[in-house]
Amino acid sequence: MTTTHASAFALPGRLAAKADQALIGADEEHFAALRRTLDRQLADLQARLVTARREPGGVGQQAMDRDLEIRRLASRLRLLRRFGLDLCLGRMVATDGGEPIYIGRLGLTDDDGRRLLVDWRAPASEPFFAATHANPMGLASRRRYRWSKGRITDYWDEVFTAEGLEHKAALDDQSAFIASLDGTRSPRMRDVLSTIQSDQDAIIRADSHGPLVVDGGPGTGKTVVALHRAAYLLYSEPRIGGAGGGVLFVGPHQAYLEYVDNVLPSLGEDSVRICTLRDLVPEGGFASDERDRRVARLKASARLVDAVEAAVKYYEQPPTADLVVETPWGDTELGAAEWAEAFDSAEPSEPHNEARQQVWDALLEILVDQLDDDEVPPHQLRRYLAGDDALSGAFAKAWPLLDPAGVVGDLWSVPAYLRLCAPWLDDAEVRMLERADARAWTVPDLPLLDAARLRIGDPDATRRARERGAALAAEREQRERITEDLIASDDSEMLVMTMLRGQDLQNALVDEAALPAADPDALAGPFAHVIVDEAQELTDAEWRMLLQRCPSRSLTIVGDRAQARHGFTESWHQRLARVGLGEAVQASLSINYRTPQEVMDAAEPVIRAAIPDANVPVSIRHGGRPVVRASASQLRGVVDTWAAEHAEGVACVIGDASFEGSARVRSLSPEHVKGLEFDLVVLVEPDRFGDGIEGAVDRYVAMTRATQQLVILTTPGGKW
Repeated sequence: MTTTHASAFALPGRLAAKADQALIGADEEHFAALRRTLDRQLADLQARLVTARREPGGVGQQAMDRDLEIRRLASRLRLLRRFGLDLCLGRMVATDGGEPIYIGRLGLTDDDGRRLLVDWRAPASEPFFAATHANPMGLASRRRYRWSKGRITDYWDEVFTAEGLEHKAALDDQSAFIASLDGTRSPRMRDVLSTIQSDQDAIIRADSHGPLVVDGGPGTGKTVVALHRAAYLLYSEPRIGGAGGGVLFVGPHQAYLEYVDNVLPSLGEDSVRICTLRDLVPEGGFASDERDRRVARLKASARLVDAVEAAVKYYEQPPTADLVVETPWGDTELGAAEWAEAFDSAEPSEPHNEARQQVWDALLEILVDQLDDDEVPPHQLRRYLAGDDALSGAFAKAWPLLDPAGVVGDLWSVPAYLRLCAPWLDDAEVRMLERADARAWTVPDLPLLDAARLRIGDPDATRRARERGAALAAEREQRERITEDLIASDDSEMLVMTMLRGQDLQNALVDEAALPAADPDALAGPFAHVIVDEAQELTDAEWRMLLQRCPSRSLTIVGDRAQARHGFTESWHQRLARVGLGEAVQASLSINYRTPQEVMDAAEPVIRAAIPDANVPVSIRHGGRPVVRASASQLRGVVDTWAAEHAEGVACVIGDASFEGSARVRSLSPEHVKGLEFDLVVLVEPDRFGDGIEGAVDRYVAMTRATQQLVILTTPGGKW
């Protein structure tokens, strides 16, 4: 019995001409083969995943390999189930007259080895995104599909040569990309992979060795480039993907993360760590904004972050007083030289709390060496010394366990301590930084808390290490007892049980995975590549947080100097050189694909008045809707009218904290709309956003979130 599948095409009646089999017949045959292969691969992946999950967990590398294989199978299975035929983005035909090459979200080959889809990140796919009429890159034509619910509802052909017309092309008066821009928005970023433009693709595929700056104004696709670059680098760079360290993606705020949350999984990548700067430290979740701008400026300096090192060093000074430790076998003594020798044993790269055990071990070794081995076994003396209250008490004071938050809190509550650690601060600045509640954390505190955590380590790490060591010792003791019992009871002729004395078998009997272990900080790094969006907002201190996590200095830095709320008077090269990132390559995006010309005509003078050299991009489309200006009292009516007239799409009211949003109408402050886009933007009292650069930037950013319509509401007499 032959199963007949529905056509991959579901073109509306108005596009009946595109349904001609001369145009889509070859596609239908290809999609039929694609469907058969997908069905077989889905069944195969499901079976392999079930088998992998049933296999024993194993230990060590075996357990790691099993987990990686399960993750790989599950990830591919999710992607195939999610998309089906719409894994295919489009096709291209080369000038050599060969078969069309179909481009997909991932590569796919049938059982006979025929390539049905070429992964969009593969070098062979580059012309699909990068070809232009000025540089066709060997293409005769290119076709892009629009999918809806697993069926093609439209497609567009671009012809680059006269020969391209011979391959049956459906030519339109608008490109797939322009058509997609006119569509309504949703609470999550749209899937735009099939319409990546050549200027964006060049940046996505750019070399990853060293820092790359992507500078672009509103609507130029900076975020699209950043997200797709993450997926591309994981696929194409072995040093980044796999066990190479991975990618950290840092966005400006939580609303942004929710907006882009779906993009990377749709590209088949679920290993990228996505976060905000707040997420990098535990205190970030409840840190408030700093109201005093003078304090914020002081804490923005990388120099103040250096005070953390001095603050910790204060607790790593060896004592100078002598200490005599009495033992049954004789007295041992610690003088200034012995203390200094023990303290010098700490590895410079080891966090303070983890290094504590190294110093303690060195201290005991120094004392053990003072007595003759013939008088007492070293291990017995060591055990006695470790239990001496006077010695352990003196050591606890000399190298105490530290709490990172406590150390930073002391800087803000003990003026003498701050003066000692930051001697360049004057008395007025020390008083300015002092506060009654030392742990009333603000956002500018986060870089110092992060530096303290990295320098000091987890305060519970020593406790967990001690618990793990004790549990491991107990496990081994039980293993040895069981082993000896089994050997003693073995009455076989070959005494097979004696093999249990072999070290490999003994180690295999210990289930270390079940022992207490520290939960690794998934955002601590190091990462092979870091991508930061809206990077123009980062202070020097915040840059420290990111560079600590990227020792390779392989970064993609995405931003717009004209959208920096606190001003950005330097060049990118000057700013990055100051934080330790020299030799950065800069790429610019200058075409505004999102914002209609009508909106940009209103927004450009706003930012030019404050930043004359702002990189204002050129809009490529007209929305046909002029900017509307009305009274603030009409806010509810404007929103309700839009919602009634538009069954789809999302709107945002910016500047009225009292307005209650809904599923389709957000209510946000100006500083929390960066990176987002809405069909309708309603600005309420924009002249209240503030004066100077900050106010101008907030107005400019808010206005340029609109993809269809901008409404500006003011009170009578307002400047707007």
